[in-house]
Amino acid sequence: MDEQSDALGDAVATERGIDTPPRARETAQAADRHVDLAALKVIAHPLRVRILDELSKFGPLTASGLGERLGESSGATSYHLRQLAKHDFVREVEGKGSARERWWRRTPVGLSMDPTELSDTPAGREAYDLVNREFRRNQEQALDDYLARGTDVLSRAWMQATTISTANLRMTAEELERLSVEVYRVLDQSILAFRDREPPAGARPVQVQFNAFPIIGGEEQKS
Repeated sequence: MDEQSDALGDAVATERGIDTPPRARETAQAADRHVDLAALKVIAHPLRVRILDELSKFGPLTASGLGERLGESSGATSYHLRQLAKHDFVREVEGKGSARERWWRRTPVGLSMDPTELSDTPAGREAYDLVNREFRRNQEQALDDYLARGTDVLSRAWMQATTISTANLRMTAEELERLSVEVYRVLDQSILAFRDREPPAGARPVQVQFNAFPIIGGEEQKS
């Protein structure tokens, strides 16, 4: 069976990391999981982040399927899946697979990480930096792949439905926080309609990214 073809309905998890202000976290979905230091240490491994990201984008997969996609052995992916499952970052798909070939899905909640809380100790900062660096690398790779290959492999309808948008602004910290809160509110309300549903025919994995951050080197001009 094509492992990806049966997966799309579960590809809905999100990460809220470095750029999530406190009041934006408060407006996030109630089901979002707050990642404390103990939980962060569980996912602070490059392969575990890649596994979470792969399951988020493509839905349920087996350890061998993940191994093929990630260029790792099924033994390695199986081990890390079990560790993630112990802490409910992934769950076994009930009624599917066998004792020898189990299917796994990402636990369908977003992950919210507070940098001020997690960076209090050197170990916490190292784990926090690793997890965010790996998630960001995966996001950038997905965008790079789209830019490089989108016009070759996607239909005109898909290309016309895609938006890559950047706005350069001059804002205060308070204004940026208000903007971030509003963006998260609209994003969460919009995404909710696509969670926990049976995807229609013609659906494919889609990744939504929004970035809003102060540009280093663009500090306020001194008078």
